[in-house]
Amino acid sequence: QVHLVESGGGLVQAGGSLRLSCAASGSIFFINAMGWYRQAPGKQRDLVARITNGGSTNYADSVKGRFTISRDSAKNTMSLQMNSLKPEDTAVYYCNLQNLMTRNNYWGQGTQVTVSS
Repeated sequence: QVHLVESGGGLVQAGGSLRLSCAASGSIFFINAMGWYRQAPGKQRDLVARITNGGSTNYADSVKGRFTISRDSAKNTMSLQMNSLKPEDTAVYYCNLQNLMTRNNYWGQGTQVTVSS
């Protein structure tokens, strides 16, 4: 089993910055990807950014140039630096870890990010 704990999030004004962190523990297969997804009220959960254990990244078009994902694979931690935040970034953000061999997904409990205009 894999356990993910998120930290960060909160309320910020438009144009501001926040940093989300996620720590993974448990039976973590070394070939994996970690990522952040977000879900706004009434909408589906969408990918924000993702990074593999090899360092390959991909971002949603809406956050490119504003958000940066990073990870420390030795410590099984991941961060998302969010700059130039917009009201449309408001959502619950979820940490995700995917075993790239089995495709099993694990989720954190979610953390609220609210951007005021």
